[in-house]
Amino acid sequence: MPHASKLLPSLGHAASGAGATVISSFLFYPLDLVNTRLKVQRQLRADGTIGPDDSYGGILDAFAIIYAKEGGRLSAYFAGLGPGLAKSAADSFLFFLFYTWFRARRLRAHNDLPYLSVLEELAVGAAAGACAKAFTTPVSNVVTRRQTASLLEMNDSNNPGKQNTSDKSFGEIVAEMRREKGLLGLWAGYSASLVLTLNPSMTFFLQQMLKRALVAREDWDEPGSPATFLLAAVSKVVATTVTYPFQIAKARGKEGSSSALAAGVRGVARDTIFATVFRIAKAEGVAALYDGVGGELLKGFFSHGTTMLFKDVIHRFLVRLYFAILAALQKYPELRARVNERIRRARSSARQASQQAYFLSVSEVYRGTRYIKSRYFAGEKGIGEYAEQRIEDKMA
Repeated sequence: MPHASKLLPSLGHAASGAGATVISSFLFYPLDLVNTRLKVQRQLRADGTIGPDDSYGGILDAFAIIYAKEGGRLSAYFAGLGPGLAKSAADSFLFFLFYTWFRARRLRAHNDLPYLSVLEELAVGAAAGACAKAFTTPVSNVVTRRQTASLLEMNDSNNPGKQNTSDKSFGEIVAEMRREKGLLGLWAGYSASLVLTLNPSMTFFLQQMLKRALVAREDWDEPGSPATFLLAAVSKVVATTVTYPFQIAKARGKEGSSSALAAGVRGVARDTIFATVFRIAKAEGVAALYDGVGGELLKGFFSHGTTMLFKDVIHRFLVRLYFAILAALQKYPELRARVNERIRRARSSARQASQQAYFLSVSEVYRGTRYIKSRYFAGEKGIGEYAEQRIEDKMA
């Protein structure tokens, strides 16, 4: 983690980025849902999971069919909104936290230059994306399953009494995924996510490059709202065009179904994302790698542009709030003393809780290991069952 003295600026960018992402994700969530379904419908139609009448002819057709076949309610466009916003906020917070910190460290290593080299810009973005995805991949998998649930269940007539995925809670979907693929199944597609870190990496590299080329140097820190929007939007469109085939491969490996699709998904999971892209291109043509690309580019242009626009606004507000709080603490010494005392107590409590948890866990592992060892040498059976029960008891 960043050192305390370097953490505050990173946290400011992370918080403003997360807040802006929540706003843009909510505004463009229906388009995101449609894009997800367009990415996977070709495979679902090929293996018989959905019929020809259940597929979409394009973005507008998808909006019309979803409204007509899923209750005639606007809420149909917001399936999985809660987990989706949580995932977007966490992903954005962690990405901006790591990206700002990594980039600041590299810039301090180049005191003679105000910017990084091409390779360093790409590496910083990729590293930040990889760190963020390690935490948010399980939530992303749940969101994808919720977004495609209604499309899959329209043709699932084999289990009329089965509970719809779209009606299940976040915890129920997580439990279902664990039953299907085990605990590591929650991170299905993480290796593909590592490849897709090229998308934000390229986006922010292009954004920095375009800013240096088109904006006067004295305005680099605050290029203005129109420039911020356009630079971010154009950069995202270019990066998305390059990485879209990998998004197709990743999306096809994450949708869930009780039909023959499940076997196909498990097969995809065993391959690398590059092999999946090659197989799709060979079997279905290169055009299949760009299913729904129009909607994704449209969403990327407006969503990322809006995100960066709101991020600047929120960040300026947070900076002003920070200095206002500092001024208040300087003006009222008693208030400053109370705040410092609470911070000290909070740190002390956190330290004590951490030490307590450590000693308890070490003690429990030692006692469990000693018991299993004694029973093993005594020749008793069922030691594995005992160990599993002890672990379940601790988790409960």
